Amino acid sequence: MELFYFVVFGALGAVVAALELSKTSKDRINTSPAFNSFKNNYLLVYSLMMAGDWLQGPYVYYLYSTYGFGKGEIGQLFIAGFGSSMLFGTIVGSLADKQGRRRACVTYCITYILSCITKHSPEYKVLMIGRVLGGIATSLLFSAFESWLVAEHNKRGFEQQWLSLTFSKAIFLGNGLIAILSGLFGNLLVDSLSLGPVAPFDAAACFLAIGMAIILSSWTENYGDASENKNLLTQFRGAAVAITSGQYFHVITHPPSCTDSFPFFLFAPPLKSNLPCTSDEKIALLGAIQSLFEGSMYTFVFLWTPALSPNDEEIPHGFIFATFMLASMLGSSLASRLMARSSPRVESYMQIVFVISSVSLMLPIITNFLVAPSKVKGGRISFAGCLQLLGFCTFEACVGIFWPSIMKMRSQYIPEEARSTIMNFFRIPLNIFVCIVLYNVNAFPITVMFGMCSIFLFVASILQRRLMAISDKPKMESWTAMTERDPEAEPLND
Repeated sequence: MELFYFVVFGALGAVVAALELSKTSKDRINTSPAFNSFKNNYLLVYSLMMAGDWLQGPYVYYLYSTYGFGKGEIGQLFIAGFGSSMLFGTIVGSLADKQGRRRACVTYCITYILSCITKHSPEYKVLMIGRVLGGIATSLLFSAFESWLVAEHNKRGFEQQWLSLTFSKAIFLGNGLIAILSGLFGNLLVDSLSLGPVAPFDAAACFLAIGMAIILSSWTENYGDASENKNLLTQFRGAAVAITSGQYFHVITHPPSCTDSFPFFLFAPPLKSNLPCTSDEKIALLGAIQSLFEGSMYTFVFLWTPALSPNDEEIPHGFIFATFMLASMLGSSLASRLMARSSPRVESYMQIVFVISSVSLMLPIITNFLVAPSKVKGGRISFAGCLQLLGFCTFEACVGIFWPSIMKMRSQYIPEEARSTIMNFFRIPLNIFVCIVLYNVNAFPITVMFGMCSIFLFVASILQRRLMAISDKPKMESWTAMTERDPEAEPLND
């Protein structure tokens, strides 16, 4: 393996170590022993959950290919996973607000374990069922755990600022260190011990089972809006009201009738009504920002390999993946410093992060024009590839800053009663976008795909600037007040 890879990995490791060891009192948040115990318990569970997820990632495509499936069939399996996350995952994830977030976290563990078990079968239909289960689990992973954490944190009376410490540590460990260790452990199981491509999925199921045991033994239940008179459809309507801004949308608090169809509340024009109406532009902006960034991030996952090896150059995929995760750790370490201080605010510095991430994904386009492409098949990574790798590490550092920062903003702006529901609504456009990209991944040149992602990230920076401008406005009225207001006490809209 070339010296260049070791230099980049070593430099990132040195910077991360320096950042962590050089923290002063200004960069640290003073907390209580009770909070530290709560935080460490959550970090342990979250790390086990992420280990169960990271162990599977590098071997899903490889496993399907060993079963003899072609690129088209594998693509359909991946589309099924994202489609399941969009459809079934949104419903199951939204139930967490009403049925309990702890119960939803346990459901995640069970669903993902079942998905891992299906990997033992070479039957396409069984693997498709596994992808559907995996899509549901993904929605729960990225909504139920965070919703439980925020609600439990507030229920125990901990300071709001301490949440940012848990968020940054969760990303540093779960999306950084655990990802690296999972990659190395998976490589040990498959290559060194020759246990086959199913071994990482079995290991993932074991980690998920351990995490589920800890949840069942140490976590208490919390809910969003658990009112008995509110069904799932009403929750969806209320979530759409909370997200949609700029127009009046009606929250129907009675059970839907045959004339009260689901699309009505999304597309109905402003009408004279005594039904409660509300909107919050901050939530709408937050959802758009998240979808734009995560859509670009998931697209990058499919593009970085062909970008670094356009002529089938030999690149160490596992080592590069570990390098990206180290860059993500660097970003989360920077985020923990930034969020420990009162200035700059998260709404402010994220504008810069989005601009930097946009520029970093422009590098493949820039190098394509400035550096003559090599026509030699195979061999070592090109000079353009080296420049792009540095840009991709910069993007991954931005990803490391993004996760704890978006978590903090969600904790501030999303109403507690519908947190899981709204967070799963945020993932609907993301999943649609990724499905479209997967379906058309070979239809456009790679430079066009990177250009699209760069534009999306720049738009995210513009929306973030708008969010910064309105962030000092009062929060929207509470979910309970919105949905339980007496209609007869309200004057008619003129």
